[in-house]
Amino acid sequence: MKYLIVGLGNIGPEYRDTRHNIGFMILDELAKQEGSSFHNMRLAYYTEVGYKGRTLHLIKPTTYMNLSGKALNYWMGQLKIPVENVLVLVDDLALPLGTVRLKPKGSAAGHNGLKNIEQILGHNNYPRLRFGIGDNYPKGKQVDFVLSGFDDDEKPELPALIDRSIEMIKSFATVGTELTMTRFNK
Repeated sequence: MKYLIVGLGNIGPEYRDTRHNIGFMILDELAKQEGSSFHNMRLAYYTEVGYKGRTLHLIKPTTYMNLSGKALNYWMGQLKIPVENVLVLVDDLALPLGTVRLKPKGSAAGHNGLKNIEQILGHNNYPRLRFGIGDNYPKGKQVDFVLSGFDDDEKPELPALIDRSIEMIKSFATVGTELTMTRFNK
């Protein structure tokens, strides 16, 4: 069984540890834990890891956030992976930091990466792992907030939340969306 795990983010050192790049951060840690490294390939940084007889194809799109769907669509076709075996890792303003939820489908909720994926796929029926980044920003400063780094008081929480996200990815690939939601969504 093959799975495409898509971490959303922006390339470039200026975006490296920003809230918007949590998808990249999760995949970087997963690859590191599995002794794998990313290679710059068509439309994405790519690597693959094995887990319990499954192959997890990990991509970090190099198209920038607003064109994430282009990379997702290319790699789905290239690897012949059905949409139900795709998992998109995304930052979510609607969830407080410390909340990580799996959803089988849903709206883009104003997230430009998800909007682009929805536009290219023609639907929103694809699983996503929503990583809460909170909404502690002044009115009109959403862009500045998502493109900023995590606060010093938030940083100590990140390793455990990233590890939890990795457990959820592995669970998604082995037992599916519903059982993973039951086990992890609180």
